[in-house]
Amino acid sequence: MRTFQFCALALAACLTASAVPATAQDSYPNRPIRILVPIPLGGAPDIVARLVGQYLSQSFGQPVVIENRSGANGNLAGEVAAKAPADGYTLLLAADSGIVINPHVYAKMTFDPLKDLVPISTVATNQFILAVNPKLPVKTLPEFIDYAKKANPPLSFANGGVGSQHFFAMEQLKQRAGFSLLNVTFRGGSPAMQSTVSGDTQVLFAGGESAGQFEAGTLRPLAASGKQRSKRYPDLPTIGETYPGYSVDIWLGLFAPAGTPAPIVEKLRKEVQSLLERPDIAAKVNVSGSLAPLILSPEEFAARIRGDNEKFSKLVKELNIKIE
Repeated sequence: MRTFQFCALALAACLTASAVPATAQDSYPNRPIRILVPIPLGGAPDIVARLVGQYLSQSFGQPVVIENRSGANGNLAGEVAAKAPADGYTLLLAADSGIVINPHVYAKMTFDPLKDLVPISTVATNQFILAVNPKLPVKTLPEFIDYAKKANPPLSFANGGVGSQHFFAMEQLKQRAGFSLLNVTFRGGSPAMQSTVSGDTQVLFAGGESAGQFEAGTLRPLAASGKQRSKRYPDLPTIGETYPGYSVDIWLGLFAPAGTPAPIVEKLRKEVQSLLERPDIAAKVNVSGSLAPLILSPEEFAARIRGDNEKFSKLVKELNIKIE
């Protein structure tokens, strides 16, 4: 049902556009734009949203305000965006977990991400870095796995919330390697990182906010979660090199309320992708060695959402994860 609803969004947007005066679309934007971010300051979606917001403000000649609404693994920000007027002035910089994981994890949601939001553009792709507090006596992934299996009490794992990609990355590793951890949830990757730096927790899958901690030695990176090694940390192995087939790469995308006129969605898409094509942007996006610009066509983005939605539907059932 969700896949059908998602595929119908483009048609719905076009039909809605006919009801909006052409002058309203032609003059867009003529007032400030708000971009909702589902995590606190400092995480990958926040970093990307501020970069996109700065560029759109310069291009459109209108202020772009970044508003952090963390909580419920992105559901709080998603609900505000889904219920906002469909006029292009409220946008959502979403992580894939808020679109394709939450509907399968949360028993009750006040909106349907695949029905109530329309995709504008992919923005970035990201992999995680498995990292530990440097006081932990491990320097490699195999050493960590061995230590975690023997730890009593279990090591504490900091993550951005049940249902977040941080959470699922570790659940999949635990399943492959056969060890247990104490799950400690936070309202985003940045506070999870601070907890691990302080030693309150011992391990996390770090995101775009952690490069400075690696360089300062306050976090020790062990392995990358993606299919390929990080360009910034080429000596850091991937988890897949130890456990073949393991791979966690996430995407970040810009969304608008369903019903937003198609010409406005297309105008935003062209502006965002124009930004991502600039050669200087990759370095600004890749602050942690794991983020990179991601440009997909509308058809490719729709296919990615459908595929990930099906994948996580199966994975959530397999891991038996549910939030009432």
